[in-house]
Formats: sequence, C-alpha cells, structure tokens
Amino acid sequence: MTNLAKLLQPGMELKRWALLVFVGILLTSLGFAYLLVHIYRVQPLPEAAGTLTLQFIERPVRGVLFMIIGAAALLVGVVKLNQSLLTAYVRRSQGNVLESIYNYRARQRGPKVVVIGGGTGLSTALRGLKQYTSNLTAIVTVADDGGSSGRLRRDLGVLPPGDFRNCMVALADVEPLMENLFQYRFNHGSELDGHSFGNLFIVAMSEVTGNFERALRESSRVLAVRGQVLPSTLANLTLCAEMDDSITVLGESKITESGRTIRRVYLEPDDPPAYPEAVRAIEDADLLIIGPGSLYTSVIPNLLVKGIREAILGASAMKVYVCNVATEPGETDAYSVGDHVAALSRHLDGQDPFHYVLANNRLGFPMPPSGKVKPVLAPEQNNGHADPRVMLADLVDEANAVRHDSAKLAHTLIALYERGMPAANRSLVAASVA
Repeated sequence: MTNLAKLLQPGMELKRWALLVFVGILLTSLGFAYLLVHIYRVQPLPEAAGTLTLQFIERPVRGVLFMIIGAAALLVGVVKLNQSLLTAYVRRSQGNVLESIYNYRARQRGPKVVVIGGGTGLSTALRGLKQYTSNLTAIVTVADDGGSSGRLRRDLGVLPPGDFRNCMVALADVEPLMENLFQYRFNHGSELDGHSFGNLFIVAMSEVTGNFERALRESSRVLAVRGQVLPSTLANLTLCAEMDDSITVLGESKITESGRTIRRVYLEPDDPPAYPEAVRAIEDADLLIIGPGSLYTSVIPNLLVKGIREAILGASAMKVYVCNVATEPGETDAYSVGDHVAALSRHLDGQDPFHYVLANNRLGFPMPPSGKVKPVLAPEQNNGHADPRVMLADLVDEANAVRHDSAKLAHTLIALYERGMPAANRSLVAASVA
C-alpha cells in the first residue's frame, strides 16, 4: 500500500481537513472568477490580456485546462509545503513525512495497554509494544534497593529511579545518542561509580520540580516518551520474603542472595496507598499485561499494593500474564509456567484473573554456562496437564536465550488482543497456539 493510500484510510483525520481546504479554494476561486467576469463586462480587455487569458481557445476547453493546471499546482505546492514544514520534526530514522504521519495516527488509535512489572522484562515488552500503540502505561515497582537506585534511595530518600529510567528509554522517541546518554554508567574510580546518568537526571529533576512524579512527567517530555511511566505507589517500602525454612529476608536485593526457596513475599509497611493515576490506567485499559520480569522481586511487588491488586482483579480488560523464558537463580529455580501462575495467584488473594498465559515454546538455544538457568517449561513441554489458557509462541531472543525478543513478544501480544477474549466464562479457551 502506498503512503498516500495509507493516509486515506479511516481514522487518519486528514480527509476532512483536505476537503475543507478544497472547499475553501473552490469558494476563493469562484469569487475571483466573479471578479474577472465583472471586469470583462465593464471594460473590454486589451488584446495582450486576451492572449494571456487564452481567449483564442474555446471557453469549455479553456476552463478544463485551467482546472488541470490549478489542481496540479495546488497538489505540488501543498506536498512541498508540508515537507518543508514537517521535515524538521520528523527524524530520518522514521522514514519520510507521509509514512511518519501514518504511523503516528495508527499508534494514536492503538489499544490502551498497561504493562505491570519492573526490571529488564518490563522495558523489553515496552520497546516492542510502542510500535503498535502510543496509549501505553508502564506501572513500575518501587521496591528496588540495589545498585545505583538503592544508593540514591538511601542517600537522598527518593524512589528508586532505575526501572523508571529503563522504561522511559524503552518508550523514548529520541536519537540513539540521547538514549545512550541516559543509560551511560560512570566508572572512573569516583564517588559516581556505578551511577547511571539517567538515574542522576531523574533525581535532579525531582529536586527541580519538587516531587518524583512530576520529575517522571518532565523527564518523559525530554525523551519524547510514547505513553507514560507510573509508580505503583509513592510509599517508601521494603520488600520482605518468607522462606520455606521460615527465615525472613528483608530487602529486594537480599532475597535472591539468600540461597533459600521463597514461600511468599510481602511489603513493609503492609498497606501502602496505590498511586491514583496507576489505578485509573488499569481501570481504563483494553489490554492488561503482567510481566515479564523477575517474578518475586519485580512483578509481584506491584500486586502487593492493595489498590493495584483490586484494580487488576476488577478490570474489564483482557488480562495476559507473560511468563519468563528462563528460570532465575535464587528466585524461580526449576519453576514451570504453572509454578509462575500459582505464585501469582497466591499473591492475588488466591484468585487467578488471567485470560491468557503467554509462554515461549522455542527451545534449544544455549543457556549460561553456570547451569543454574534453565528454560521455563510449559505443561506440554513438561509432560504435565495442559492449561488451556497457555498460549505458546516463539518469544525468545536468539542472541540472549534468557530474554524475550521485544518484537516477537509485542507482535504476539497484539495478535492475541485482536483475537479477543476467550468465550468460555471470559477466562478460558479450548485451544492453544503453537
């Protein structure tokens, strides 16, 4: 399909204004014609003027000729004018002007998608989904207490900025240099060692604007983010884990280091208020995606916020859980897809709200040599009872077998959304896809 044909599709919001321009030009031309007729009748034109206006040609032919020349001049003029005005705002990496306008309008009409999680998995999903819709909301955990985010949190009392930075970069519509700048990590033997520029930028912005949530909005403007990035809560909280041997571990970064099996995780304080905008986004969503990401330390902490949990359970959106492609040492060792879903259910008041569970079915790629990381197997791959909600697809990043491929994941999620919710009780389907 040509670029012009794309722009003529319904919903592009161009045809109505093109028609208005045409009517305006038609009325202006009609008025000018009346004026010329008046001049002709009041005072005959000299011979040179008659030649200039092609009076030696029959009037009907002359009219058609003027219309053709005028239409061609108008079309070329409008196209070139738009190119001159818009090229400054359209990056070369995005293609030509018409293609960029079409893509922008198509994304604006995309579904309202909310992705809940944290860590690398969340930003991977967002990077692919932003190609399909601009109505994206990322809801991010605030339990991170390790690395640069943990240091800034302890030293300055701010929410951990790392996951927010990664999500904003994933959703950004900027040149690669700006993206590289935000992800740049200092490593020169100074007090800044380990800090990323983006983390420091967000913290500085929170000081300038007066609060963290406004800092996120302004930082998103700087990066031309498609969508919005929101915290699940603004509370200063600690993620705690109760292990199988009844030992309690405090702190997100300490949980996976303990070497014990996790029974459940919980928050301190145990009832932080949900961020209102995050709740509204969930309630208004067309597609609600949980994961991918570290199950106990990135995904579940969001669900432990009561307002977020209740909004998820009560939302009318299609709900999809995206299972990790590989296990995580110290967190989900030997977990299957069913184990992931069961853990989520335990932390969702015993409920299982997912219409679909999306899992990878392409195996065979080399895992890290430590041997501690294994592919997460679906029931069919583990000789178990198949959950009819489990949708199998090739989702793995061929260059890094422990991660999702953002393009594959986004394509599969949007295809699943376009298929619609399953018919049986709006929660189960009778078949899975390979």
